[in-house]
Amino acid sequence: MRRAPIPRLCVAATVVALCTLQSARALDLNQYPEMNVFIDEMVSVHGFSAQELRSIFAQVTLSDKVLKAIRRPAERLPWYRYRKLLVTDRQVTDGVKFWREHETTLDRATQQFGVPPQIVVAIIGVETRYGRVSGNHSVINALTTLMLGYPRRSEFFRSELEQYLLLTREEELDPMAINGSYAGAMGVPQFISSSYRRYAVDFNGDDRRDLISDPLDAIGSVANYLHAHKWRRDEPVASDVQVPEDLALDAMISSGFETTTTITRLHELGLRTDAELSGDSSASLVRLDGDSSPVYRIAFDNFYVITRYNHSLLYAMAVYELSRQIEQEYSTL
Repeated sequence: MRRAPIPRLCVAATVVALCTLQSARALDLNQYPEMNVFIDEMVSVHGFSAQELRSIFAQVTLSDKVLKAIRRPAERLPWYRYRKLLVTDRQVTDGVKFWREHETTLDRATQQFGVPPQIVVAIIGVETRYGRVSGNHSVINALTTLMLGYPRRSEFFRSELEQYLLLTREEELDPMAINGSYAGAMGVPQFISSSYRRYAVDFNGDDRRDLISDPLDAIGSVANYLHAHKWRRDEPVASDVQVPEDLALDAMISSGFETTTTITRLHELGLRTDAELSGDSSASLVRLDGDSSPVYRIAFDNFYVITRYNHSLLYAMAVYELSRQIEQEYSTL
């Protein structure tokens, strides 16, 4: 779950401030009129204290590292390089260990939300190496930097900053104390603020939704997120496919984020898969960049549910392939 050059702005003060943003420095509210508008709205709409918000933003630092990182996401890599970053022997070993440690919780999440354990485990593995690597960027610094310095998605990050302040107030968290990704995702499952508020669940019964450090709440929340985005219980994610050598494929390849055809139609075209689904089940043919030749997969509705977590076909395929290897290794124990 993106990049654009910074455009010229009309207001001279904002232009000066935006240029200065290229080196990390403390936020000066006087240089950013939009920040004062934001604070006023947080006061009038949500009842925040203006003095408290000004005190918080006086501690914010604008980060050039954040702007550089968001322009170089891993999803720009070809599949064969992207895969090597996320689908590794250690990821599989650690995933099996995580599954064994939290087997009861994962089983409960499957029963309640219909999402298989290996999918939840793989997502947490891809996101944070099972909670070990959750990001070293201050969330409030990152969101403020992107609101002010990344015009292509400034409205989105403005909204996430609003959601973050609401979240920290609701969960009684220190807004200056939470670290996460360069895009403001946080905790074991790397939820952005709006997703945290909407989809996080208290899965350990302590009356708190702690995604920052609690793996049980993270497990339940990942499963709830996928369930809310219409995960189909007991249906596959993707499948290997046999492709005839003489078949012209370009017109069949899906690059979007939803299924485009049916199993029957793919079979009529000469494509074969072992997936156990009815002929009228939705599907798509996906092509990825292999090391020496293209890699083809048939993707089903659940594959595209995973893209709701991160809007990337590479991400969804990495989760799927990691989940398969984790499941295979776990089943041998």
